[in-house]
Amino acid sequence: MKLRHLIKQYVTLKLSLGFRFRTEQRILKGFDQAMGGITLGQVRPVAVRTYLDGRGPVTLYWLRKWGTLRGLYRFALARGMVRRCPLPLRAPKVAVHFTPYIYSQPELRRLLQAITPERTNGVSPQTVRTLLLLLYGAGLRLSEALKLEAADVDVRAHLLHVRHSTFFKSRLVPIGPKLAKVLADYLAERLACAGSRCFLCANQGTPVSRATAERIFRALRLAAEVKRPTGCRYQPRLHDLRHTMATHCLVNAYRTGGRCAGATRQSLRLLGTRQSRRHPKVSDDHSRPSPAGWRPLRPLCPRRFP
Repeated sequence: MKLRHLIKQYVTLKLSLGFRFRTEQRILKGFDQAMGGITLGQVRPVAVRTYLDGRGPVTLYWLRKWGTLRGLYRFALARGMVRRCPLPLRAPKVAVHFTPYIYSQPELRRLLQAITPERTNGVSPQTVRTLLLLLYGAGLRLSEALKLEAADVDVRAHLLHVRHSTFFKSRLVPIGPKLAKVLADYLAERLACAGSRCFLCANQGTPVSRATAERIFRALRLAAEVKRPTGCRYQPRLHDLRHTMATHCLVNAYRTGGRCAGATRQSLRLLGTRQSRRHPKVSDDHSRPSPAGWRPLRPLCPRRFP
């Protein structure tokens, strides 16, 4: 039996059970391509370990691939399709923990100034600018922002309705008056989206895809010269705007002496206490003397910021 046929059956089962299984599908597709379209009996432990190790150090994504392949082979073993599992029995210790990039205010301004029609090919500059401000101002995930519909944006009530996000949950996200004005201006002037339900549209009136948004942001990042120090494997991402919003809210509340306690608690929930210690900007502010009137917050359950 071909490996790709096993993967197809496994993915079909997971989707029928209600799993989204998007990342896992990409991992399994890459695994099949790395193995070269062979049969199940031809999969060797050395080849599997080479696929898991990749090119760089062991990261959390190594564990994600390992867990996905374990589920695949549990499926195959239970149905008698294979006699053994070629995966390593234990996962190695993660050597490098990924740290999100926190944009500074000047870097955010340079990103917005770098938006030109040449760099946003296929999408209007106004749409790209609205997307960046939406990710930073509301702290949305990229997928949540791209799936917004025009009916989900209530600029009068200063609310966004995010539907069927992580774990299929929906929520209301409050926004500030400045972001509400940006969204209202975009709603009034978005010509490409006439007759379309989606909020952020490409020039043809179709929804902006994730690949298109990441391609445009890569061009803006290079033009704005926003990058990590030399030698870093990962460069700043669109998703890091969500981390930046949480960090800036937390630092601003700390500097103002706790007058924004509600925003601080929400930022800690988004960022996670363990994750906040990895951000140098948060750690530097915590090392300073506490301002007058600052009261420590009750400890929150540490949660990794997805």
